[in-house]
Amino acid sequence: MRGIEDYINKKKELEEKLLKGGMPEKERREIAQAYSRILPLAEKAEKILSIEKKIEDTKSLLDDPEMKELAEEEIKNLEREKEELITGLKKLILKSTLDLDKNAIIEIRAGAGGEEAALFAADLFRMYTKYAEKMGWRYSVMDSHPTDMGGFKEIVFSIEGKSPYRYLHLESGVHRVQRVPITESGGRIHTSTASVVVLPEVEESDDDIKINPDDLKIDTFRAGGPGGQYVNMTDSAVRITHIPTGIVVVCREERSQHKNREKAMKLLKARLLDLKEREERKKVDSHRKSVIGTGDRSEKIRTYNFPQNRVTDHRIGLTVYKLTEIMDGALWEIIIPLLEEEERRNLESVELL
Repeated sequence: MRGIEDYINKKKELEEKLLKGGMPEKERREIAQAYSRILPLAEKAEKILSIEKKIEDTKSLLDDPEMKELAEEEIKNLEREKEELITGLKKLILKSTLDLDKNAIIEIRAGAGGEEAALFAADLFRMYTKYAEKMGWRYSVMDSHPTDMGGFKEIVFSIEGKSPYRYLHLESGVHRVQRVPITESGGRIHTSTASVVVLPEVEESDDDIKINPDDLKIDTFRAGGPGGQYVNMTDSAVRITHIPTGIVVVCREERSQHKNREKAMKLLKARLLDLKEREERKKVDSHRKSVIGTGDRSEKIRTYNFPQNRVTDHRIGLTVYKLTEIMDGALWEIIIPLLEEEERRNLESVELL
């Protein structure tokens, strides 16, 4: 972790480079962008150092009997202000390193439980899209495998708007439902599961993922399933295979092959970035200390108990008796406590030298 003075020194270094001029436009733009990122961190760091100097100056008054009481009170106030600034700096550091302000791609797959699991996957899709609507976001289905009873074996969709990934990134994991299935005549409660994966959408300007066209195998085929006769009239569905990793993505929801290809490439980039980040996280043991839960996608993160109108998030031990409202999109009842706990753990993991 950088020391407080490092942010100030970096700001000065970038300022000197910008003042010199005479550099290519691309380099100047990159330096300007780096400067805009470091500036708020450096300003916060400068305030912290200024407060520390005030504290040291005020300590010199402690030996004066007449000023001691006032000095002690002033030091206490300055220390409080310093802690607030340090917390603010840590939040800025986390925001700059975590980079969560992105669109999201969500993949929901039915797990154990047969048709009931597929129906639960459809319920989760409805819950997330209702939440997206309440947050003023837009969503678009990229691919789906519906069942005859209205469920989904799998559904993949994107959410666009103001930072949906920031709010939804903790939804990855196994979701469990406990209820009486519509196919159950004896009234017995069954347990079924569905898995959720939330990926950040990779922006065009993101240099982390570069795809060599020679590494891709692209197939087109006729889309099947719901959608009327038109769906089967043209080879509009697109399947892209990334040969080096074996990752395969399919998009068939749009009538236009071009649009399906565009969506498929977005999904491929997101999965490649996710693969890269998961491999990097394996190398950093300390990451496990700051994540909510284990971070493993096979972890059962949440239970939806319909008879009790209860939702329990097992990672933070949160239970809310508002299942009906949550399934109708009031997901903030769970998401806000999760984000607060994640921030608390992350702040503890940031060390300033």
